[in-house]
Amino acid sequence: MSAIQATAAPAPASPENAITRAIEPAGEVPGGFASWKDLVATQEKLVKAADRVTAAVRTQGDIGFAGIIAAPENRELRVYWKGDTPERIDDLVGRLRRDVPVSVLPAAYSARELESEMNRLGRTSGGAITSIAPNVDGSGLTVSGAAYGLTRSRVAGSAVPVTVEAGVTPTPASRWDDAAPWLGGAAWRTTGTGRGCSTGFAVTAGGTSWMLSAAHCGSIGQTATDPTGQVIGPITYANTSRDVMLIRASTAGRVYNNNPGTVSPEFSNPVVGTSASYVGMWLCTSGAYSGTVCLCQVKMTNVTIYLAESALYGLALLENPTRKNAAGQGDSGGPVETPEPSGTTRQYAVGVISLIDTGAQVPCTGYVPTGRVCSWRLYYAPWSNATAAFPGIAIATG
Repeated sequence: MSAIQATAAPAPASPENAITRAIEPAGEVPGGFASWKDLVATQEKLVKAADRVTAAVRTQGDIGFAGIIAAPENRELRVYWKGDTPERIDDLVGRLRRDVPVSVLPAAYSARELESEMNRLGRTSGGAITSIAPNVDGSGLTVSGAAYGLTRSRVAGSAVPVTVEAGVTPTPASRWDDAAPWLGGAAWRTTGTGRGCSTGFAVTAGGTSWMLSAAHCGSIGQTATDPTGQVIGPITYANTSRDVMLIRASTAGRVYNNNPGTVSPEFSNPVVGTSASYVGMWLCTSGAYSGTVCLCQVKMTNVTIYLAESALYGLALLENPTRKNAAGQGDSGGPVETPEPSGTTRQYAVGVISLIDTGAQVPCTGYVPTGRVCSWRLYYAPWSNATAAFPGIAIATG
């Protein structure tokens, strides 16, 4: 990612004097809900129910499990299963139905079967695949490639049905003068390269505070600074296959959510916990360059991306259904979040922005220097990538 210079520098907002405001996205709320708050309240109930199903599958080894869709606009949780559901899953679903509608639907393939075929196609495609993911309903796989015909020919012998998408080109994608303790959603760059990215979420591990961001933004040993040159701290740990890194820094559990073009007043929101990622969820992004963009929907999870020299695993695909900007260059590493529904002033950490699809370009929002590229489609590293890469980390709350 090339360096992008700031055109304005808002004054820092420390946690002690931080302004907090509700996150209320403009536009029609999906599903006929009266407000964004009502939508995320329903979504939170569905996510909690989905977490219980996921935990049961993980601990009890139910091999027929295919996937879960949290569909708040339909007020329903959908669980896909190959074959008969075990009695313990039936019992769990029965208990969950006391609080939320749950449908158990048939799947042609299990998640395990699809993951096995994903891995095989990734090894044998000869670089023709840029991304591959299981269909959450267990119907098969979806792959993308720069050259449709070549990609289609390389997956023709698949053991499961494959949908091929053409033109999908995943590419690594403050606010601007923050100060210690550093908050999420602020601009940062690496000394030496000047590469511009965004901070994600404050975390703790081993009695030390850290800032979570995207691994492709820098390398271990480099120093992270804000755009004014103030030192944030050293890049100490990075997991390139999960696209997450840790910067050692004094941090606070808040994230910026103002328009980066707004010099004053800036505002930020406290982080109150984390959330898993499920297909169907409605989320917000908050990169330092684009600002906060809500009403973006998760379309795929467990996505594998093949870049020129590496592969990224466990990502989630997020799209803005209005085909307006979801994130762009400079937003990498920035927060992906969802409001806690009591007042939409507090946020759950969902993940950090990883890649944008440059085949889905749209006009940028926020800071728009010449040459900046933005997209309505992005991939993010979910919170599970961070915990897998750095066992023992915990979100810092504000």
